[in-house]
Amino acid sequence: MYRANGRGRAAYDPAMLVALLWYSYSVGLRSSRQVERACRGDVAFKVITAKRVPDHSTIAEFRRRHEVAVGELFVSVLGLCGEAGLVRVGEIAVDGTRMRANASRDRNRGYESIVSEILQEAERVDREEDERYGEARGDELPEQLRTREGRRAALQAARERLERERAEAQQAGEEVMAKVELDLDRDQFPAALDGRVQWLRQGRRELGAQRAQNPWPVPRSRSERL
Repeated sequence: MYRANGRGRAAYDPAMLVALLWYSYSVGLRSSRQVERACRGDVAFKVITAKRVPDHSTIAEFRRRHEVAVGELFVSVLGLCGEAGLVRVGEIAVDGTRMRANASRDRNRGYESIVSEILQEAERVDREEDERYGEARGDELPEQLRTREGRRAALQAARERLERERAEAQQAGEEVMAKVELDLDRDQFPAALDGRVQWLRQGRRELGAQRAQNPWPVPRSRSERL
């Protein structure tokens, strides 16, 4: 972790942490926990950190400890990008709101306001998540799923539950199908071939009408029915 007193594991390069904060805030990430997750799965973040994953508490503590210096550096970077044409007409998106600094002499003041708002928002989000999750990241697996045995037991229970529901659905479908009655009078159809065809068509129509009124679950899977 990053430690000013030299304790703990090997310190992260402050330049890397500054780059991580700057990039995170530029793409809209304010939560240190979200930044930590991005370091695990996002290629751009992995490039910045050289595939290392700083803990969210390390990221937040670094920002708090060096907030003034980080803020001044961010303002300088925005000013440089603005002069180089990398920031379009002084427009920067902060929390969905676009801010504009039209005059050159007002740009630094506008950038200072933007950076201040970003850092305040990051601090607010981190404090809210600290209250909600404590020292945890907030995306950990439930306690019962953190061991191989626990995951195996949960999967077995889920499999048994699905099999039980499938059996109940099959039984319900068979009971409904057993109750299907078609009101067909064979005497009203001639005995010739065309009469039998009419009888089958009428049966299909009545069966379709009953299914429309009382749909039942398919008792077996498609592969079992074929």
